[in-house]
Amino acid sequence: MRIAFQGEPGAFSEEAAVQLLGEAITTVPRPTFDAAFRAISDGLADALLAPVENTLAGPVVRVYDLLLESDLTITAETILPIEHHLIGCRGATLDGIRSVQSHPMALAQCERFFTTHPDLKRVPAEDTAGSVREALARGDKTSAAIAGRRAAERYAGVILLSDIQDNPENFTRFVLLRPSAEAPPPAADARKMSIAMRLAHRPGALLASLDPFAKHGVNLQKIESRPIHGRPWEYQFFLDVEAESSSELESALAAVRQATSHLRVLGLYAAARTPAPTPER
Repeated sequence: MRIAFQGEPGAFSEEAAVQLLGEAITTVPRPTFDAAFRAISDGLADALLAPVENTLAGPVVRVYDLLLESDLTITAETILPIEHHLIGCRGATLDGIRSVQSHPMALAQCERFFTTHPDLKRVPAEDTAGSVREALARGDKTSAAIAGRRAAERYAGVILLSDIQDNPENFTRFVLLRPSAEAPPPAADARKMSIAMRLAHRPGALLASLDPFAKHGVNLQKIESRPIHGRPWEYQFFLDVEAESSSELESALAAVRQATSHLRVLGLYAAARTPAPTPER
């Protein structure tokens, strides 16, 4: 199975794809989210794994926008612990490092490390795994990168310091997307649903759309809004809900449809468990 993802080989997205589907898959790196979402229609991939939210940084808004524009359906999810490591060339030492490059978010999530090493220069890069590839390609023992363990293994780098992230509860949630026409039937334990909906402009519209979930015992896990492109000051609401049974979800949805101007089920799938966080150093 060919799985597209945004980033370079060794990226956290690739690690998440392997965590969800196993090492037997073929991963297809793409430079941007837009290119990743085109990978299936371009014939390069069978499915797409995309990050939708991080416990520290919040939602990945570009993915939500592209999901709405596509005909893809969420068929599974996985939650990956984000563990940052300082990676250098063979022969490099922590004391000899003078600059560290990585994605700006990764640099920001390792603030305590930079506080204890104030002489290190931070170098922003487009991708965590790509920063490792670039740092090792130069062969400069004074330069290092911050990325995941998979990137170190992929480019034969040396981990000079492990788990340098500030917050041990740093997780990213990824969803597996497939064309709606090719999506397999939901699994027996599929009780989590992602929904996109629009509301009529009238008093109490949001309350009316949410009340059926409570009445039918459906847990509203998340709600957020995104502007509707081309319609200023109008918003699309994204919801994640979960119930004890799919019948409760269907009963709630029937009532919610009556209170919304548009509703699209983005996927019905089994909920992933959050792994135990890495202990703080």
